[in-house]
Amino acid sequence: MSRIFAATTVALLFVAGAVQADPVVYAWTGYGTNVPGSGKCPTYKMVVEVTVDGDQVRGRFQQDGRPERTFQTTLGRNGAIKTAAMVGGGGMMDVIGQIKDGDSRIKLDGYCVFEGKLTKK
Repeated sequence: MSRIFAATTVALLFVAGAVQADPVVYAWTGYGTNVPGSGKCPTYKMVVEVTVDGDQVRGRFQQDGRPERTFQTTLGRNGAIKTAAMVGGGGMMDVIGQIKDGDSRIKLDGYCVFEGKLTKK
């Protein structure tokens, strides 16, 4: 009986430790690429920060000279991210990406496309 109790206690501590893992922060900084109807995107610098806490994802992005924008979602299958964020003038920016060891990526697709590899901070 004491062996079962000890094994159960160790298992519960292991699970509790995994649940309480620290959030992981990723970042990307880069320039945009044009979409049809735009011509200035390669001059727009964007900073993106993504925080993953368990399966919860919070992000923020800011183009130089513009207000900071945010998004929230949950990790999907294989670490997939997919949501949308409001930008100026009532527009939307699709937020697509993946959080995976060695291959974390982000793509903001809207008035321009901002895309790159996320690195851990």
